[in-house]
Amino acid sequence: MILVDTSVWIDHLRQGEPALVQALIQTQVVIHPFIVGELACGNLHNRQNLLELLQALPPVKTAMDQEVMQFIESQKLMGRGIGYIDAHLCASARLSGCKLWTRDKRLLSVTQMLACHWPEAVH
Repeated sequence: MILVDTSVWIDHLRQGEPALVQALIQTQVVIHPFIVGELACGNLHNRQNLLELLQALPPVKTAMDQEVMQFIESQKLMGRGIGYIDAHLCASARLSGCKLWTRDKRLLSVTQMLACHWPEAVH
């Protein structure tokens, strides 16, 4: 399963992302409520329809705040240039046993360190 980060969704909505389309067709994509929320903060074409489609994707197991705080400490994520939402996504990916697909360079570096990155170059 693949947790697709906001950065990839934005690229897909702007210009199309064939690898994401394929993953969606193969039902490999899961969603986190924070990703839906981040996208909802932007200007979206077909806004209501898109948000409904995103929310219809299978949900990733969402880490609780205390779990994320412990995850930040245990994985030494402080000072690595990611924010709290990114830490939530990493913790949720780990809890769910899925890979995180991102185009954010700092988040990608952290997901590689955690061995939960989606190796986009291969696809």
